[in-house]
Amino acid sequence: MSNSLTLFQRKSTQQNTLLLLAMVLVFAAYWGGLTELVGRWHRQEEYSHGYFLPLVSLWIIWHRRAVLAQSVGAPSAWGLVFIGLSLCMLILGEFSAIFLLIQTGFLVALCGLVLCYGGWSLLRLTVLPIGVLLFAIPLPYFVDSQLSWRLQLMSSSMGVGILRVLGYSVYLEGNVIDLGVYKLQVIEACSGLRYLYPLLSIGFLMAYMYPAALRWRAVIFLSTIPITVLTNSFRIAMVGVLVERWGSGMADGFLHYFEGWVIFLLCQLVLLGEIWLIERFHERRSVLELQQELPMPAPVAPSGRTDKQQSPVMLWACAAMVAAGFGLVWHAGNRVEVVPARQTLTTFPLQLGEWQAQESSLSIEVEQALGFDDYVLADYNRGPGTPSVNFYVAYYASQRKGVSPHSPQVCIPGGGWVISSLGKVVVPVAQGQPVEAVRLIISKGGQRQLVYYWFDQRGQRFANEYEMKWHLLVDALMRNRTDGALVRVVTPIDSAEDERAADLRLTQFVQVAQPRLAPYVPH
Repeated sequence: MSNSLTLFQRKSTQQNTLLLLAMVLVFAAYWGGLTELVGRWHRQEEYSHGYFLPLVSLWIIWHRRAVLAQSVGAPSAWGLVFIGLSLCMLILGEFSAIFLLIQTGFLVALCGLVLCYGGWSLLRLTVLPIGVLLFAIPLPYFVDSQLSWRLQLMSSSMGVGILRVLGYSVYLEGNVIDLGVYKLQVIEACSGLRYLYPLLSIGFLMAYMYPAALRWRAVIFLSTIPITVLTNSFRIAMVGVLVERWGSGMADGFLHYFEGWVIFLLCQLVLLGEIWLIERFHERRSVLELQQELPMPAPVAPSGRTDKQQSPVMLWACAAMVAAGFGLVWHAGNRVEVVPARQTLTTFPLQLGEWQAQESSLSIEVEQALGFDDYVLADYNRGPGTPSVNFYVAYYASQRKGVSPHSPQVCIPGGGWVISSLGKVVVPVAQGQPVEAVRLIISKGGQRQLVYYWFDQRGQRFANEYEMKWHLLVDALMRNRTDGALVRVVTPIDSAEDERAADLRLTQFVQVAQPRLAPYVPH
C-alpha cells in the first residue's frame, strides 16, 4: 500500500495537467454528440433522469476516493487502444449521424484516459461510475419508436388479460381496448418507456448499493423490466375498471394522475419488496445492518511497475491521438459534400395519369423542426368523391450533423395516432427494382389509415432503417454523399372498406409516382 500511495503522490503536475488537457480535448471532440445527448434529456420525459446520472457517477467516485488513491498503477498501453477504438466510433458516428456511436465512444474514451493515467488497477474501480453513464444514453429514435410500439401491444394485451380475469368483457384490436361504452387507446405515453428507462438506472444503483451476493444483485436489476411491464399493464386494467364503474370521464384523469411519479414510486416499492423477501428468507439481516454495509470495494494492487517514476508518455500520446481525431472530425464536418444536380420538388407534377392532386404545405415551425431542404406534400385522387392518397417526399441534401429523415414511426404517435399494425410490403414497378416499403395501419378517434413509407437514398430504396444507416455511412466515406429522401404515402380506410382495397389503391399510386421521382431524388 505504501508503494501505491508513493506512486500517487509522485504523479507530477505535468501528468495531471496532461490528464486535464486530454479530458478537455475529449469533450471538444465529442461535443456534438454530447449536446445532442442533453437535448434528448430535455425533449423526452423518459430520458430526463439523464441530468442526474453524471452527478451520481461523480458521487460514486468521491465515495471511493480513498481506495482510488491506493489503486493507481502504472499507465497501460491498452489505453491507447481504447482511445483509438473510441475515435473510430466518433468518426463512424459523425458520418452516419448515429449519435449512439458518438456517445458510447465518449465513455470508451474515458476508460482509455483512466488506463493511460493509472492502468488496469485504477480502471477496475472506475468502470462502475463510468458504466452508470450508459443509462443516460438514449436509444436511436427509430429503435425507441419500435420498442415503444411493441411495449404498447404487450401492455394492451396484458391489461386486457387482467380485465378478463376480473370478469369484464372487453375486445382488443391492436392498441385499442373496446370496453363497450368506451374505447381506450393505449397511446405512446402508455408504453411504459417513461418508467422503464429511469427504473433501469434506479435498479442498477440499488443493485450496486445492496450488500448481497452477485446473483441477488442481478435479480434486483433484471427484474426492473418485468416490473415495469406488469405495473403498466395493471394501470391500463384499472382504467378499464374505473370506466366500467363510473363512466368514461374517469379515464383521462386516472391516466394523467398515474402517468408520472405514482407508477414510478410503485415500481420502486416493488424493488424494495424484493429486497425484503431476499432478506426475510435468505440473508436474514435487519434494516440497520443493511444501512451499515454500504459497499466499499477493497483497494486493487497497483498494476505495472511502481518502483520508479512513471513517464507521462502515455498521456502525451493519448492527448495527441484525441487532438488528431478532433481535427479529422472537424475537417470532415467542414468538407464540401458532393450534391448532385436535381429538380426541385415544387415542380413535381400534380397530374400523374388519372391521378390529380391538390397541393398543400407544412407550417414554418414544422418545416424547421424536420430540417429538410426540399419537399412536396399533395393529396391525389382519381376524381371527385374518390378516396385520396396523401403523397409526401422530404429531401435532404446532407444527412450529416444529425439532420436526417424523421421516421414515420416516430412522427405518427406524436400526432396522436396509434400504430395498430406494422409489417412490410413489396410493390412491383415497371421501371427498376420493386419498392419494399414499411406498411402501417394507424388509428385515431375511430379513423383508420394505411401508410407505406421507404427511404430513397442515392439510387437505392430501403424499408430497413438500420440498413439505410449502414449505406449512408458507406456512401459518406466512399462517395462523399449523404443526400437522400423519405417517401410516404397515406390513404384512409373507410369503415365499410376492406384493407385490401386500400392496399390496392396505394400500390397503384406508387407504381405511377415512383418512376417520376428520379429527377428530384438523384441516384
